[in-house]
Amino acid sequence: MPSVLVTGANRGIGLAFVRQYAASGFRVFATCRNPDGADRLKTVGGDVRIHALNVRDEAQIADLAKTLAEEPLDILINNAGTVGSRKENDSDPTVWLRTFRTNAIAPVRIAQSLAPNLERGREKKIVSISSGRASIGANTDGGLMIYRTSKAALNMAVRCLAAEMKERGLIVVALAPGWVKTRIGGTKAPLTPEQSVEAMRAAISKLEPGHSGGFFDRTGEPLQW
Repeated sequence: MPSVLVTGANRGIGLAFVRQYAASGFRVFATCRNPDGADRLKTVGGDVRIHALNVRDEAQIADLAKTLAEEPLDILINNAGTVGSRKENDSDPTVWLRTFRTNAIAPVRIAQSLAPNLERGREKKIVSISSGRASIGANTDGGLMIYRTSKAALNMAVRCLAAEMKERGLIVVALAPGWVKTRIGGTKAPLTPEQSVEAMRAAISKLEPGHSGGFFDRTGEPLQW
């Protein structure tokens, strides 16, 4: 049975990933900060195993890796993220650092911790959910500085991880899900989580070693750095 681990799995894009992969016959390891309160996650059918994980907590990352020590893992989806602040041109250092911790540092630490599991898997894919707002070349209007810079840092981290993990046979990419109706995307977004995830799952299924280190939209088309 193929397996996938999804962070931030209790709502939005993460929950859609869990539902769709479970329905497709995957064993799903679903992580969230408060499993006891993840009512929608608990109702997902199939082989879904829920684990507590605050992605900013190094001890919890280590505990998760220890718990899954013998589990082969085909796909890791670093989905957990935060907008940080919606205030125009906000540069509060405390908020900025916390956002970087969640959006840029945590995905690296989780990928490094679970790399042995991915080496045992067949697909060997690490997918980090980025954003079109992370594109430096496409940024002509500014705004959301904290969010944009944290996701741009994630993209660089993906590039670094891809180079470092090449010899281990792991494929590492960043995917932008599009503008999605989530807490971050808001209600005016044109895409539902289900629509975005359906497209991303198709793109993930087609990933090959030559894609490693890339930044793509939800359909697998390259995006401007």
